[in-house]
Amino acid sequence: MSNIVRLIVACVFFGAAVALCVFGFWGWGILVLLLGGIFLLSFFFNENMIIAQYFLRKEKSEKSEAWLLKITNYEKQLHKNQHGYYNLLIGLIESRKSPLKSEKYFKKALSLGMSMSHNTALAKLSLAGIAMAKRNKREAQMYLSEAGKDDKNKLLTDQIKMMKQQMAQMDKQVIKGGYRQQF
Repeated sequence: MSNIVRLIVACVFFGAAVALCVFGFWGWGILVLLLGGIFLLSFFFNENMIIAQYFLRKEKSEKSEAWLLKITNYEKQLHKNQHGYYNLLIGLIESRKSPLKSEKYFKKALSLGMSMSHNTALAKLSLAGIAMAKRNKREAQMYLSEAGKDDKNKLLTDQIKMMKQQMAQMDKQVIKGGYRQQF
């Protein structure tokens, strides 16, 4: 259901709630008002995205992907503030299948913008991991430092430290004769 339809339905419910209260049906008016509030909330927070986040937290990426695929045209179905989060979720699911292909989703999520800084830090941390997989140390360091700045609540400090340790191990690997030898 597109966002405009959700907004129209919410307005109809609010109008009906006011009419019911005016005519003395307070119980029904309050019930219809609450239903209108649910439709208004679904304008700002898409139910498919909420369910996909739930399944992603439960480590069920197949179900999460199925719920995200129900969003056929995210530009029409989602509020513009959710476009970045949609790409972030798609990138997280794609990174479990093939990490190098998820880079475009994380970059698009960052370009569209996200309001919570820890989500921006998560996208930059994922991009740092992809850069490390590509053996691009400079880009990985840049994304790690930006992720550290964006992680204001210190939710990702352990992951950032672990990535820095892996990067230090990457420095110790020297390629000789076509084989990597670790010192």
